Amino acid sequence: MSDKHPPAAREDHDQFCENERWKLVRGASGQPVKHHRTYELALWDGRILRTRISKPVDKSQYATSMWAHILRSQLDVTADAFWCCVNDKLLPDRGAPKTLDAKKAVPLFLVEALRERGVDDDAILALDAAGAAALLASKYLEEQP
Repeated sequence: MSDKHPPAAREDHDQFCENERWKLVRGASGQPVKHHRTYELALWDGRILRTRISKPVDKSQYATSMWAHILRSQLDVTADAFWCCVNDKLLPDRGAPKTLDAKKAVPLFLVEALRERGVDDDAILALDAAGAAALLASKYLEEQP
């Protein structure tokens, strides 16, 4: 435990899993696992995190060394990220690649056509699809005798 964060309890651990939308693991019968509350989280890079919370899920606090192990080995987050998720519902940064804005993406055929006409990559990256098409049209007009 640090002075910065309160001692972690089982219900905090459970709240973290719920906020980050971990999936409750089911046993062979399709029912939730009985001896521990067990969660899994599939990450974008193919890893699957798994964590267990001993029952009952209550205000029972974890020992400092146990909690450090859970954060590091099961949840794969820092204490700061954990408490931001529990208290403010801010999801931890799991390093997923940023998605491109479909309006901003320039189709490859436009990129290649602009490169062939001497436009550098930095200038192309600054454009959206409509801007790239307009620039290519102006390059075609420049080529006309």
